[in-house]
Amino acid sequence: MADTTGNPTDTEAPSDTNRTPRRSSWRYIGPGIVVAATGVGAGDLVATLIAGSNFGYTLLWAAIVGCLVKISLAEAAGRWHLSTGRTLFDGWASLGRWTTYFFVVYVVIWGFVYGAAAMSSSALPLQALFPDVMDLKAWAVACGLVGLVFVWFNKYEVFEKVMTVLVGVMFVVTVYLAIRVTPNLPDALAGLLPVLPDEKDSILNTLGLIGGVGGTITLAAYGYWVNAKGWTNTGWMKVMRLDNRVAYATTGIFVIAMLFVGAELLHSANVSIASGDKGLIQLTDILENEYGSATAKFFLIGFFATSFTSLIGVWHGVSLMFADFVARYRSKGESTGEKVASGERVASGERERSWPFRAYLLWLTFPPIVLLFQGEPFRLIILYGVLGAAFLPFLALTLVWLLNSSRTPREWRNGLLSNAMLALAGLLFLVLCVKQIWDQPWADFF
Repeated sequence: MADTTGNPTDTEAPSDTNRTPRRSSWRYIGPGIVVAATGVGAGDLVATLIAGSNFGYTLLWAAIVGCLVKISLAEAAGRWHLSTGRTLFDGWASLGRWTTYFFVVYVVIWGFVYGAAAMSSSALPLQALFPDVMDLKAWAVACGLVGLVFVWFNKYEVFEKVMTVLVGVMFVVTVYLAIRVTPNLPDALAGLLPVLPDEKDSILNTLGLIGGVGGTITLAAYGYWVNAKGWTNTGWMKVMRLDNRVAYATTGIFVIAMLFVGAELLHSANVSIASGDKGLIQLTDILENEYGSATAKFFLIGFFATSFTSLIGVWHGVSLMFADFVARYRSKGESTGEKVASGERVASGERERSWPFRAYLLWLTFPPIVLLFQGEPFRLIILYGVLGAAFLPFLALTLVWLLNSSRTPREWRNGLLSNAMLALAGLLFLVLCVKQIWDQPWADFF
């Protein structure tokens, strides 16, 4: 039964009675591939390249720690969905209205700015591969429209298959580059020791690398993809945990491979590249000079796969979250059936066919096109940066709250290790959030 506030208690259980534990088998893997592909964008690869360029292999351990931190966050999100049968937004709403206000402001502003960034990122490698076909803005619009049409007309099963193919492309390209630059394995092994570079702001640079490995809101979307896969109860818990580990092992390979490239190709030659997506275009020129045009074009294909998986992953995952938010808001005051079955409704595909899902898809696609042609509004970019920095501490700390309360069945609440990892994640992201807010040009904002 539920308490009088409408918050679920540990006496409530998901309505699905089929709880036979599934053996953790590789044939079930899927949502983890999706979250790995979505979470690792061009910006993450550039940040890792720059870390390798500046510090060699010294921060290899930090990249690995970043993967472990994100494993704990995604596992917690997936565990909430499976142990309660409810979605993450349902859990957030039980903590108070402030979570709803934060989420609404976040997805509106974040989606508007991110849409333009994702389209531009996907367009850059296409323009480099086909320079005489269209200009950058036209390629960006085309990428956004292709992403819209693909997600609009396909359900999760097809979406997952396409993401898996693109992850395969990313994997082959990054591992090939890491081998091609011939990494110094003794130095790489030394980089596993937790040592800080002897540089100014080395602690903040290290924390930034840890925090930047593999996704922001896509970590919260993981639980939704778990449900969309058809996993709705605790019988899938072992499978979900294997799937999650595969996700961040894959992420770790991407990040480590790019750090090798940065350390060998850039650090040893004392070459620097720009931050952001344009840094990858610079890397393309360096690769062409060192290894020929075939390697450079091969890298551009991987660059496109990296950017486009982030685009369609957000188009699908965040739209799914928004659809769940609208469904819960509309069901307020009705019977608790909607709340109990929220995970099953995601699994049924009902959310993907809903008008809020498609409305948010349109929001991610068409308003950002205006930004591509008119430039990004300065104040909105600042708010985007602040909200983006605040989301991961929000996610980590609310998961600690949810998974230590009666909202979660007792046997699936946090243990000592889970609490320690989530607390570490919350503290890490809180520090990075404060730094991000501090670094914003507030004097020009007002």
